[in-house]
Amino acid sequence: MVQAPQRTITLDEFLQLPETKPASEYIKGAIVQKPMPQGKHSKLQGRLVTVTNDIAEKPQIALALPELRCTFGGRSIVPDVAIFVWNRIPLDADGEIANTFNDHPDWTIEILSPAQSQTKVTNNILHCLNAGCQMGWLLDPDEKNILAYPARQQPISLQEPTDILPMPNFMPEMQLTLGEVFGWLKPGNI
Repeated sequence: MVQAPQRTITLDEFLQLPETKPASEYIKGAIVQKPMPQGKHSKLQGRLVTVTNDIAEKPQIALALPELRCTFGGRSIVPDVAIFVWNRIPLDADGEIANTFNDHPDWTIEILSPAQSQTKVTNNILHCLNAGCQMGWLLDPDEKNILAYPARQQPISLQEPTDILPMPNFMPEMQLTLGEVFGWLKPGNI
């Protein structure tokens, strides 16, 4: 079956559209809707934001934000978790966190959902790294695997529960193993 070509729109046109649930992303002139997060995805996302902010927010190292629209380099993407180094957090005229983030995160985390394209998610991580992001992670809850993408280095596949996850340079205090992260999927494990 031949599919009709999708109409392409500009990034400016996309940004004028109302937000969707789940979020839509703008990639190469096309609108791509993310899949609706399910239980494992939501649990991992929530814990990653909490754990990161518990370490990084009060000392003003970085801030982790879930489902934040980041528009840069001709794309508008919504990483599952976007972490910005403190001095790169955009502020509005009142000195409050801005609503619009027109820059790459310093650390991007994606959590693969069932039936989601690993290639599409990986391409978003690579887009972030090419723009200056320091670290990308791709979590696969079904495979209990994390692919880490340190900037300007070979990707690292973490598969053993004792594997220590690589962190970006600005987060040396944060230490997690693969087993700890996927252990969060069991109710009561924090």
